[in-house]
Amino acid sequence: MFRNLLRSLARSAAARSTLLVLGLLLVALPFLGCGAEHSEEGAGWHCPMHPTYTSDKPGDCPICGMKLVPIPKAESAAPKAEAGPGERRVLFYRSPMDPTVTSPVPAKDTMGMEYVPVYADEVSRPASSVPGLATVSVNASGIQLAGVRTAVAAREHLASSTRTVGLVLPDERLVRHVHTKIAGWVEKLHVNFTGQLVRRGQPVLAIYSPELLASQEEYLRARQSAARFASSNIPEVREGGEELAASSRRRLELFDVPQSFLETIERTGKAQRTVTLVAPASGFVSTKEVLEGMEVQPGMELFTLTDLSHVWVEAEFYENEARLLRVGQRADVHLPYEAGHVMPAEVTFIYPTLSAESRTLKVRLELGNLDGHLKPGMFVDVTADLVAADGIAVPEDAVIDTGLRQVVFVELEPGTFEPRDVQVGLRGAGRVVILSGVGEGERVATRANFLLDSESKLRAALQAAQAPASPAGAIAPMPPPNSGQQH
Repeated sequence: MFRNLLRSLARSAAARSTLLVLGLLLVALPFLGCGAEHSEEGAGWHCPMHPTYTSDKPGDCPICGMKLVPIPKAESAAPKAEAGPGERRVLFYRSPMDPTVTSPVPAKDTMGMEYVPVYADEVSRPASSVPGLATVSVNASGIQLAGVRTAVAAREHLASSTRTVGLVLPDERLVRHVHTKIAGWVEKLHVNFTGQLVRRGQPVLAIYSPELLASQEEYLRARQSAARFASSNIPEVREGGEELAASSRRRLELFDVPQSFLETIERTGKAQRTVTLVAPASGFVSTKEVLEGMEVQPGMELFTLTDLSHVWVEAEFYENEARLLRVGQRADVHLPYEAGHVMPAEVTFIYPTLSAESRTLKVRLELGNLDGHLKPGMFVDVTADLVAADGIAVPEDAVIDTGLRQVVFVELEPGTFEPRDVQVGLRGAGRVVILSGVGEGERVATRANFLLDSESKLRAALQAAQAPASPAGAIAPMPPPNSGQQH
């Protein structure tokens, strides 16, 4: 019995101890909860729709009327001073929209966007030689994700060709004008329309000219006198008659009458009422300014004949291309609507002046056109080989041309790219010669380099923001812009 009594007392003591502990916990629980809540809400309150409005106590947003919510306390109120092995040290935080706006602690901008951390290794690299750009480091996964590719700058013999549009023109040396040197009236017109093909020596028109008729009669009388004086015993008389006849004949020849016309006069001994003018060269009638019955005067343009068996093609090239062309080099002329039909041509003249409007230089090409395939006024495609060049060449995609300068990104080591200003030369076949800025054997970025360019500009802006730091290296970022009104 005594043993059972002791066992009951022990049970009662343990129960009382347990109840005592539970009571203490219930009493302390509200205080623990308040402390936790205060720790969570110690950062204040803000509007969930307008994060820039903050308050030190609960309430309503004066902008939209929504209840203010506690601002979660940041895990770290300031950037880590030291980083463990393998960790990146955060220097400060910057606005994603403006790299010059910074904060020493995580914050949001006026649009509610989280600030981006800036690490020490991003601003500690040496400055680039290209203003506004900085050296970029990308890890292997980033390179693979962005699709960055590289190529080796190698010395090559680069030949290039250029293509432009040309205009077919008649050869100015084969254009002839038909005039008359006598006054008269057109009795008969043998060429009746523009575009008619005329052969050399073919009759074009017949003219009645009183002046020519008088000259013919004068010549006939001079011939008769010369025949009478030929039997004279006085040499001066005989020679005078011959000279008079020759002078009269020479006058008719100066009227550009055909030789057959003079032979007819001499054979028949009669003056011809009209004279027929013949074509001085073969060609097409490009202009016709005369009609039957029209009065004509010396110097008046009657017809224009254009020989199209040989034509010109005038093509315009840009300044950087025209300087590589040479007189005498070959070019190919293509008709846009006839694939595979190539006509060889030769560069015969490079114009000495540049077009101020198009900034191009005209180049003349010549080629045969016996089949009449090319017509003046037609547009043709012209392909010309440019002078070849030897030099260090890279893929054309590696060069970022801003209009004011050309930049390439050279891989210093795997994942690290340095921007460099370069001077480019001849381009062709997807390659470009680098005159300066890249050495033989160096690797350059060829794909996704525009992403490197954007990142490089951002890093340069961050480095510029760090430039006015104190000598001790302390960072003095701007205060966060989300410190709104306080109640």
